[in-house]
Amino acid sequence: MKDYDIKKEEDLYTKLEPALTTKVNELKRNNIKYIANHDIWRYLKKYYWTKSEALTLGEMVNDILSTPSSDLEEYMSDIIKKRVDKAKNNQDDYLL
Repeated sequence: MKDYDIKKEEDLYTKLEPALTTKVNELKRNNIKYIANHDIWRYLKKYYWTKSEALTLGEMVNDILSTPSSDLEEYMSDIIKKRVDKAKNNQDDYLL
């Protein structure tokens, strides 16, 4: 997947968007409403697809639909925690 330039990556995202939306809808049915298409995309790019070569669209759709909700929740929790910590540190710097 690293061989895609930005234009091709955008095209790939567009092709995978229906599967991403399906996964988001599944998460919403399970009361996980804060995870969006682009969050799933970034998670899979970082943890599933970075070491893979020549993935097919079918394999990528399968990865999207079979990713455990708990993994996505943990990923988002880490991101949110980092953002809160950064904001807190920025606020502390401002107060000094």
